[in-house]
Amino acid sequence: MSVSASVWRYANPVEFMRVSGAVLPYVWGLAAICLGSGLVWGYFFTPEDYQQGATVKIIFLHVPAALMAINAWLMMLVASLIWFIRRHHVSALAARAAAPVGAVFTLVTLATGALWGQPMWGTWWAWDPRLTSFFILFLFYVGYVALWEAIDDPDKAADLTAVVCLVGSVFALLSRYAVFFWSQGLHQGPSLSLDGKQHVADVFWYPLILSMAGFVFLFIALVLLRTRTEIRARRLRAIEALEARG
Repeated sequence: MSVSASVWRYANPVEFMRVSGAVLPYVWGLAAICLGSGLVWGYFFTPEDYQQGATVKIIFLHVPAALMAINAWLMMLVASLIWFIRRHHVSALAARAAAPVGAVFTLVTLATGALWGQPMWGTWWAWDPRLTSFFILFLFYVGYVALWEAIDDPDKAADLTAVVCLVGSVFALLSRYAVFFWSQGLHQGPSLSLDGKQHVADVFWYPLILSMAGFVFLFIALVLLRTRTEIRARRLRAIEALEARG
């Protein structure tokens, strides 16, 4: 069996249910360990910042939530493209399952950003480019979820929401890179960077990495759980349709 074939076999609902059911408890465990230890370490065992005081500890929720708010939408984009190209129903259902999770992460990002912004900027909200793009991204999440709920035909709903996902990806990318495009915005530069030039202090860095890993595992666990629920609901609707015809 080729590598491609071995990957695509997980798009089969039966195979997906078997594998996801086996790995889900371990993903939940990793999420609990990483998120619990990262938040406890960050909130109780790190010092206050000399400029931001105790509000600096919001980063242990704000940064991981922002990371996953953006990446959840990008995951939905990949799943939607797979649906367009391969017509695998599991990919469409995974995109649908990820949307409410991403919406909650986006809402957490906006709320924690407001809590940080009020003492730092003197206002709960500013039409900063990054804040604005995040707010628009949240509206896209809400619209995506609403569109799924409004259309009875699941294949048509998957097609239309995939288009919404493609358009919304512009704002997902803007949310990530707005601080580079518009340097005059209020939002500070990135707390992390791959080249190591921009990082928070090490005392905050290590618990932040744990919190980020926890959010990643939490997202995976929630999406797997919700996708399994969507597959079961789809099977139930199919059974009900057959009974109605009989």
